[in-house]
Amino acid sequence: MNYAWPSSTFLSRLQSATLENVLNQGTPMVYPVHRPLLHQGDDSQHVLLITRGVVKVVASSESGYEMLLAVRVAGDLVGEMAAFEDRPRSGTVIACSDVTARIIHLNALEAILAHHPDATRAMMRMLCARLRWANQRRIDFRAYDSPTRLARVLAELSQSYGRPEPESAGRRIVLSVTLTQPELASLAGLALPTAEKALATLSHLGLVDRSYRQITICDFPKLLEFAKVVAENPY
Repeated sequence: MNYAWPSSTFLSRLQSATLENVLNQGTPMVYPVHRPLLHQGDDSQHVLLITRGVVKVVASSESGYEMLLAVRVAGDLVGEMAAFEDRPRSGTVIACSDVTARIIHLNALEAILAHHPDATRAMMRMLCARLRWANQRRIDFRAYDSPTRLARVLAELSQSYGRPEPESAGRRIVLSVTLTQPELASLAGLALPTAEKALATLSHLGLVDRSYRQITICDFPKLLEFAKVVAENPY
């Protein structure tokens, strides 16, 4: 498969021989939009390698509250925590678009990691980046006001999943994932009314354009400045 995997993904960090091996593992599957790929509470022991499309990871509490935990794209692995820990899945993975993926069982994944050091390094970097993302959200909760927290999430989404508009010199970026305002609120750890006000503030400042489930970053450098983002994207 000749494809430029996004730089933040597991596949992008593999050497060519390892990449070819990984892409030949498991069983290919196709999932239509809105179809769950993995279910919270399930005790299956396999991972999914996303090869096309976008998925979101959501978790539900016993009270019924649902929170968006993450967005994953082609080149990413999902379901690795439950597989490695031999515990029920902590979230549900849902297709945001038409998705193709490979179902890879744990023993096959462990064999890849044992025989390909670059795959082990890629896995460690991926897990560390996801832990860093979770830790940063906890810090943001205490350190920044709601517009800044939302801007930081949008900045990181743009770096991982943004599509620069032609002839904008990288200033205007369209998010290539479709997210509702409740989902953005979940990622930023904000109540929905607070997130709506924060998004209105960013729009008023000329940093974002918003339409139905579509967000465009109007001036990415200024958004980074507003969000106080100076570190590398943790995805």
